[in-house]
Amino acid sequence: MSTNKKVLIIDDEEDILRLIKTVLKKEGIENVITATTAKEGFVQFQNKHPDIVLLDIMLPDGEGYDVCKQIRNISNVPILFLSAKTEEIDKLLGFAIGGDDYITKPFSPKEVAYRVKAHLRRAEYIQSEPLKETKIKAGPFELDEDKAELTKNGQVIELKPKELGLMKIFLQNKNKVISKEQLYDAVWGEEFFGMDNTVMVHIRRLREKIEDQPSHPQYLMTVKGLGYKLAIEDE
Repeated sequence: MSTNKKVLIIDDEEDILRLIKTVLKKEGIENVITATTAKEGFVQFQNKHPDIVLLDIMLPDGEGYDVCKQIRNISNVPILFLSAKTEEIDKLLGFAIGGDDYITKPFSPKEVAYRVKAHLRRAEYIQSEPLKETKIKAGPFELDEDKAELTKNGQVIELKPKELGLMKIFLQNKNKVISKEQLYDAVWGEEFFGMDNTVMVHIRRLREKIEDQPSHPQYLMTVKGLGYKLAIEDE
């Protein structure tokens, strides 16, 4: 991983800013930008173009959720939420609006540094991965890896990078059950932690884009206790 990566931390607690900044520097990440309000944070994002964002949810002038939406309108950089909110609904909302990770306070500074480095490695790998000219077809779907584009019956479906990654795995393994662990390892490139809801949230978002009735899926099916599969009738 390149050592010149830029990290933006948006949090109104000065002690947390100093602590994370110190730990990241010990891990070789020197370029750390900080902001203490939602407004300042988004301005810093636009001006500094960071490679990853650590974002508190409760800020003096607004919610981190709103900052996340603003960033997602213009960028797909990894966003890691920092929050004292521990309810599952808060985590699910964070993932649903485009967050890549959710870290609850109080947290281990070393764990934060590990997660930052893991997301940076993954983002760097995706960017450096050579584009292929292959197309994967199954049923009404076609994934053009060269264009990083999914179509359904010839119509383009806008997907984010991890959604494309999931769809690629499903298309390559149509009608096969794939576990959460296998999906997490293939798409996120990290060890799966059993209570992690990341895969479930991304599956839900993917269904909303590829299914006519997301609550009654025709293609992306849940196989209770085992995982998920892309159900495609034999052609």
